[in-house]
Amino acid sequence: MKSTLIAAALMAAVAGAQAQNVATVNGKPVPLSRVETMIQQITKNGQQRSPEMEKQVKDEVVHREILMQEAQRRGIPASKDFLNQMELARQAILIRELQSGYFKQNPVSDADAQKEYDAVKAQQGGQEYRARHILVETEEEAKKIIADLKLGAKFEDLAAKSKDPGSAARGGDLDWANANGYVPEFSRAMVALKKGELTETPVKTQFGFHVIRLDDVREATFPPFDQVKAQVMERIKQVRWAEFQQKLREGAKTDYKFQ
Repeated sequence: MKSTLIAAALMAAVAGAQAQNVATVNGKPVPLSRVETMIQQITKNGQQRSPEMEKQVKDEVVHREILMQEAQRRGIPASKDFLNQMELARQAILIRELQSGYFKQNPVSDADAQKEYDAVKAQQGGQEYRARHILVETEEEAKKIIADLKLGAKFEDLAAKSKDPGSAARGGDLDWANANGYVPEFSRAMVALKKGELTETPVKTQFGFHVIRLDDVREATFPPFDQVKAQVMERIKQVRWAEFQQKLREGAKTDYKFQ
């Protein structure tokens, strides 16, 4: 009777161990935990768990085990290149977990996102301007362009001379933009114009000399908070993570051993 109970217990233990494995490959068990880890990584990106996904992941885990066994047979785990890559992977995982833990302790709230949204809206609100410009190297070139325009030359044609290749290809068009999107000298000259007006004198900035024409003005449009909330929260996370890293760098004693 006692031997029967022992045999039953052993069989149960074996069955339990087998239940923890998804398969065996060449006699080596493949733990079910690998499947669960991979599924967790996939569902983090928003994909829903399903029986079909579970089957695909199980197949992938078994496939990887087959390839890993072959790599081990060839001695790849002992190679210098492999060990270097493993160290880089280890570092990446550690940093990823550090970042994940940081945001668990310092979550970005809806209130944080709303505050950031309101600040950006206040800065970029008001009016938007659609302007054209021609950017040249010298003031004399800019004055000549202004004179030619007053004599009837087409702005779009002269814009081909612009040092700004992006707008030059569009006849100098800068599309709709908030005045804050330009350097101060350019912005002040642009907002002082009325629709259809041209700058009477060249506008000097760090980029050169500009000839500006204001084509139109409109009230700025801004997407509703709910529509951009996710992007705003992601932007805040990027800024906070960058600040966290900077504080660590400032507090670290670093002695570079190379020049």
